[in-house]
Amino acid sequence: MTISRRTMLAGTASAAFLAGSGARAQTAEFNYKYANNLPPTHPLNQRATEAADRIRAETKGRVNIQIFPNNQLGSDTDMLSQVRSGGVEFFTLSPLILSTLVPNASISGIGFAFPNYDAVWKAMDGDLGAYVRREIGKANLVVMDKIWDNGFRQITSSSKAIQSPADLKGFKIRVPVSPLWTSMFTALESAPASINFAEVYTALQTRAVDGQENPLAIISTAKLFEVQKFCSMTNHMWDGFWFLANRRAWERLPEDLRPIVAKHLNESAIAEREDVAKLNATLRTELTSKGMAFNDPDTTGFRDALRKAGFYAEWKKKYGDEAWAILEKATGGSLS
Repeated sequence: MTISRRTMLAGTASAAFLAGSGARAQTAEFNYKYANNLPPTHPLNQRATEAADRIRAETKGRVNIQIFPNNQLGSDTDMLSQVRSGGVEFFTLSPLILSTLVPNASISGIGFAFPNYDAVWKAMDGDLGAYVRREIGKANLVVMDKIWDNGFRQITSSSKAIQSPADLKGFKIRVPVSPLWTSMFTALESAPASINFAEVYTALQTRAVDGQENPLAIISTAKLFEVQKFCSMTNHMWDGFWFLANRRAWERLPEDLRPIVAKHLNESAIAEREDVAKLNATLRTELTSKGMAFNDPDTTGFRDALRKAGFYAEWKKKYGDEAWAILEKATGGSLS
């Protein structure tokens, strides 16, 4: 087995991240595990740590949440299975990957649906978010009210800037394990490959794929700039993280403790959104200094290509008229 310097550093950071939690767990009445796929340095993990500390303090040590970042407990699909079975009590997951279990959860990720963050939060803190949470509840999971921010997604490449849909023709791009991503990039005539996030760096490093797409915060914290040269600011979809709980574990918490846990997780979600916004304001400059070349394509052509390929019509049919009407009301116009 070969251990790279990068792997060693990631392991050291994760170990430091978890240091000290074992002693607290010994005395807590409820010891719950929270798993996610992001590096310890991402704002989500930093704010989740603060939430866990506040929860422990306000419950007088009765609730201890131990955080396992960076896919320590498996791939996204593994961890989704674990939160369903109760192997882990909490998990944050993109609604687009959650759609493998809750099909309509991915509706917030429709390509080029949201023009800006104002539209995103109005929708996700309003009717669209409420609709998706109802759908998640039907899958026997508990979901917190406030979705955490992942960000608008951008396309990176090792070989060329993406200026128009023509540049995506035949382009081998890594996408998460989600039907909506595969469908969108297939409609744009690229060659999407579904790969779990834990394997993305290696897939790019070995040129198994030419590129990938992620928000700037992940491109930075996962050090993808080390294996990608170009970043095209397509803003092709917005993505977030629903904070999920195993229903049996949630209901084991006494009724006086549940509101405390939910309050602090939702407060940290709002703080994390602000963190990502601040990061986005500086990351382009930072990543440029690390060798990435940025471009700002006109996205009108991409949206027109999706419309002509029948992408919007196909997904309107899959989601149903009710869900699509909520989406279009939230985004301020017709998509199809």
